[in-house]
Amino acid sequence: MSRPTDSSAKKQKQAAYEAELRELQIQLVNLQRHVIATDHRMLVILEGRDAAGKDGTIKRIVEHLSPRETRVVALGKPSDRDRSTWYFQRWVQYLPAADEIVLFNRSWYNRAGVERVMGFCSEDQLAEFFASVVTFERMLVDSGIQLVKYYLDISREEQAERLAERAEDPLKRWKISPIDAVALEHFDDYTEARDEMLRRTHHPDVPWTIVRADKKKKARLALIRDLLARSGAPEVDVDEPDREIVFRFEPTVLIDGRLAR
Repeated sequence: MSRPTDSSAKKQKQAAYEAELRELQIQLVNLQRHVIATDHRMLVILEGRDAAGKDGTIKRIVEHLSPRETRVVALGKPSDRDRSTWYFQRWVQYLPAADEIVLFNRSWYNRAGVERVMGFCSEDQLAEFFASVVTFERMLVDSGIQLVKYYLDISREEQAERLAERAEDPLKRWKISPIDAVALEHFDDYTEARDEMLRRTHHPDVPWTIVRADKKKKARLALIRDLLARSGAPEVDVDEPDREIVFRFEPTVLIDGRLAR
């Protein structure tokens, strides 16, 4: 029997990926039907390093969901007015109403990541954020919102490869920003900021879930599977995700090699 060529092996892998993705997207539709039927409110936050795969993951989650009850929020640079208001205020207006699933492509955690590393906030503002964020999220949960937080992590080498690909691909150049341009230069600073953010904002009401995203497609599938498994919707039927790829944060992950350094 002849061995499969590299080309045929890639095609087989792609076909398997697409088949698994389709099954998960069917389950996402089942989840949305449950959300609508029960007036549920679901908020999913995706944070992570630049080029970690947030955009692609969100695209696959919402691809076949109803645009009327699904919203993706990716806020740009704050305006002068935004900077003069309560820090969390600009996100409050985008929180889910009954029947809605809302996905935040980055969130108020900008303050603990990009703003901190790039010097866009003061030490006092950062301290106020850490003093307030857990209480703020508990208020959301107490109001009936199901809040799920993911942090997508990639290695220095993988980030360099993906950022270079962005620069070369004319269809991805819109993703390039001044922040991306210095992401690798500040890799260690982002690592330090990530560790403190996870340590100080992980709590039982709204825990962090880590996604090891060097293998983009496997990470995408594992995150979707985890989201479905945690939804609590009786109409959803999925196997447990790969816990080598997606797992609950605990302090030991800061020292056991599972996070990129």
